[in-house]
Formats: sequence, C-alpha cells, structure tokens
Amino acid sequence: MSIIKVFDQYLCKGLENVPVLREGNVSKEEYSAFQYSPENIQGPGCDIDPSEVTLPGCSCYAHSCLRESCSCLQTYGQTCRQTYDSHGRLQDQGDTETGYCRPVFECNALCGCSEACCNRVVQRGLGLKLCVYPTEDRGWGMRALEPIPCGTFVCEYAGEVIGFEEARRRQLAQGLEDNNYIIAVREYAGQGPVSETFVDPTVVGNVGRFLNHSCQPNLFMVPVRVHSLVPRLALFAGRDIPPQEELTFDYSGGYSNTPSVERLVQSDPGTEASETGTLQRKPCHCGAQNCSQFLPLDLSVLNN
Repeated sequence: MSIIKVFDQYLCKGLENVPVLREGNVSKEEYSAFQYSPENIQGPGCDIDPSEVTLPGCSCYAHSCLRESCSCLQTYGQTCRQTYDSHGRLQDQGDTETGYCRPVFECNALCGCSEACCNRVVQRGLGLKLCVYPTEDRGWGMRALEPIPCGTFVCEYAGEVIGFEEARRRQLAQGLEDNNYIIAVREYAGQGPVSETFVDPTVVGNVGRFLNHSCQPNLFMVPVRVHSLVPRLALFAGRDIPPQEELTFDYSGGYSNTPSVERLVQSDPGTEASETGTLQRKPCHCGAQNCSQFLPLDLSVLNN
C-alpha cells in the first residue's frame, strides 16, 4: 500500500491554499528544474503581464453581484443566469454539440463588490485535496481525494504565457521522448480576429501540468479572465467525479464524444508533415472507448 506524503515543500512551496499530496517515491532532484507558480507568468513573446490589472471593474458595492446590475456579468455576453451557482459551480458548460466553451469574466481587484462575491471563484485558487501519483504507462497523473460535483473548479493550467513564435520554437525543439506541455487556446468572437493564448508549464507552472490527456475526459477547460486580458486556463469538472478517479482533460480542448476538428483534419495516422520534416506523433494510452490512438498535435503552431 502506498504511503501518501505531503510534498508541498518540493512542489508547491506553500503557495497553494491546500497542500498537494503525492503517492510513490520521488527525489527532490526531480523537481529541482521546476519552479512552482500558482498563476501564469509573462514569458518570451507575451506583450501583456498576466499579473497586471488591465480590465475595468464593476461598481457593485454589495456583498455579491447580480447580473441585473453587474457590468462584469453584463458586458461580456454572459448567459441570462449567474456564471456560478451558490456553491461556486460553473453553470454554463458551453455547446454540448461542438464541445466548445464560452469564456468567463470574473470580478476583479477594481470591482466594488466584496471578496465573497459569487463571481469570484478561479481567483481564489486551489480548494480541493489533490494527489499526484505515478500511473502505469503515462508518467505522473493526478486525482482528487474527495468527491468533486459537476461544475466545480478543480485547478488552473498555469505556466509561462508565451508568444506564437516562441511556442513554435519550443515545440519544434522537442525530441520524441520529451513531454509537450504547451497548450494553445484560440478564442473566436464572431467575425473578429482570433485571440490566441499559449501556456507552457514545462519549467514554470502549477499542479495542472500533471494532468493527463483523455479522449473521454472528466474535466473541461474554460478561459477565465480576472484582472487581465490574458485568460487563466481553468479546469472544471464535467460530471460528478468520485474520489480516486484520475483527473484528465482533452488536450485538443474538446469536451464531447465528437472528434475535435484537429483530429478530423489529420490524414496520415502516426505522422504529421511540417517544414522540418516528419514528426512522429505520440500514442495515446487513455483507454477510452473512443480513443483516437494518438495524442493531439497542434498543427497550426508547427506549419506556420
């Protein structure tokens, strides 16, 4: 039986509200090259400091905001109901047919509402008892030690926010045995320009970097803006999750049984062409019935 130990001194360094636990043996040297940060930091190619307050605040001088009077809930096209319910659970999980989610704008440091406002969830940080453990064939994984109701905020996927060219350079420099932690999030607003955010927690990041991919995940990612235009990549429970179940999300960004556009456009299984030659794709070991057999690959970063 594995002995669960607190390794906050090695990984989180006391920067999270709740200590992160782990199972199995790990040396301090394994984390010597990894700097823990609970939030995004500015990296090469990122023009905006994610910690800088750049969004305006609401003038709701009340304990908690209501959509009828809160500019944060009104201005950015939120749904007709509150973003979160009274338990802090996300109510809108996006389009179930396409798997795409809608962005969220929380109240921020310039808002007049209290810190207990119902529109402040992700900014409060980690609140669940999470455990990092060694999987059989996918390296480290993560699970919760308590039940997680559907819609609950689990953790961020935080790291260096980098530019397109830097993301491309880093991905092309990776070897076959290297883990790719870079996540690319693209947001579409009607006919307007596409907003792109690239987050890399390889060297600087948080506990979210230990989440594995699944073609049938139990978490989904939502861009959440708090103080800055740079979104926080927040992961929420897509269904009720029992204790000890591995926590996973779809690296391609979807949350449905329909293959994402990225997987549909791939023609040659196992390899993808780029200007650098042929890239060997990594096999997927998620075990889902709808498994695509290979991990998602962001072709737009590689081919542009």
